[in-house]
Amino acid sequence: MSGGLKYRLVAFILALAGMLGAIAWTAHSSWQRAGELREKLDAVHLRSFQIADHCQKMLFELNDALLRYGVYHDASERTHFDRLSQALDRWIDEQRPILSSEREKQVLDLINTNYDFYLAAARQIEAKVRSQSESAIPLSEFAGFERQSQRIVNLSFQLAAAHRESMNSFLAKSQKSLAYLRWLLLTLLTLFLLASAGLAVVVYRDLIAPLRLKLVQSQALAERHEKLASLGMLAAGVAHEIRNPLTAIKAWLFLQQKHLARGTPEQADAEIIAGEVNRLEGIVKNVLLFAQPSEPKFRTLPASQPLREAETLLAPGLEKEHIRLVCEDSAAAQVRVDPQQIKQVLINLIRNAADSIGQNGAITLRVRLGAKRLADGPTEVVILEVADTGKGIPPEVQKRLFDPFFTTKEDGTGLGLSIAARIVEKHGGVLQYQTQVNRGTVFGIVLPRA
Repeated sequence: MSGGLKYRLVAFILALAGMLGAIAWTAHSSWQRAGELREKLDAVHLRSFQIADHCQKMLFELNDALLRYGVYHDASERTHFDRLSQALDRWIDEQRPILSSEREKQVLDLINTNYDFYLAAARQIEAKVRSQSESAIPLSEFAGFERQSQRIVNLSFQLAAAHRESMNSFLAKSQKSLAYLRWLLLTLLTLFLLASAGLAVVVYRDLIAPLRLKLVQSQALAERHEKLASLGMLAAGVAHEIRNPLTAIKAWLFLQQKHLARGTPEQADAEIIAGEVNRLEGIVKNVLLFAQPSEPKFRTLPASQPLREAETLLAPGLEKEHIRLVCEDSAAAQVRVDPQQIKQVLINLIRNAADSIGQNGAITLRVRLGAKRLADGPTEVVILEVADTGKGIPPEVQKRLFDPFFTTKEDGTGLGLSIAARIVEKHGGVLQYQTQVNRGTVFGIVLPRA
């Protein structure tokens, strides 16, 4: 073999090695960039929703406190209002350093300015309450206060929109960068195919296909986050529009009931109205819980404890429908959970099971151990199961089982399973189910074992 050929072979091998190195670097950069995109989308979406929702939530509490003060003249409600107003004022001042765009800062400045107007309107109402110590303040006196409140709510929507604009800008830059990396990778592959078609097929199979899947998943995640943000904003807005009039209706109904004699048709009608108002309040609370579920307060406890508590709570009521609620003896295991939130999930699953049975059936609670792949990889898990002998879940319903606001019940809101799934996700687990039509359903709360 001549020296020139050897040099050419060495150069060709070095070129192939360089191409392989460039392909590996490009693929790694693409995977890293896709991961960064996903993390950034999670962080921006969560911060956007939390800022707007926190502002609205505190504003709702302020409105409720002032309204109750105007109706009942309770000095503790005024003290509560002052404490909340100071907390919201501090919170607004604390947000400016963490905002990233000028648009967000401008909207926050407008919120700060309008908040001063809001407090001024509140002070006017407090002065009227002090001057009219005996009678409730007419709702018409709250008109200016409501307008100031609505302005701040609208500005909080604009603040969330500014966060989404920041997210979309980042997404556009990241997609451009990913597109460039993909173009570079395909170019290198084309050159490499000229030297070794077989090796190119392996590279395409092992690197390009997973990368494309990762990009599709990232884009799907961005679309899902956008839909959830819009749905959450809509839910919070609707709850705000309903909650204040509902509070006023409930307060005035309470005042009217004092003047109604027991046993009269008017008093019975008032009881019916009060019941419907309470039901509406429950719906509003469910909507707000779906929009922003509270963070779990974790404790380590035996896995069977939430099942035993749910059995004690619900078994007597189910006996009236001839439904047996039984908690089986199970393997001992520990879980780290928020007891109240997990009990809420169990109650929802048990009630759904009872609705599926109707009458004359059994619901079984048990703990099962196993292994499952969760967000952190393969993990030893504890599964809290709720098994029933009901009608099962039809295939057409299974496709939308966890969709918000989807329900097959006439008086349902369609949020029970959605809220339950989100609670379990916040515990690092998943909510799974197995069903057979006319045979029954088994729901399982899969949690990491402590």
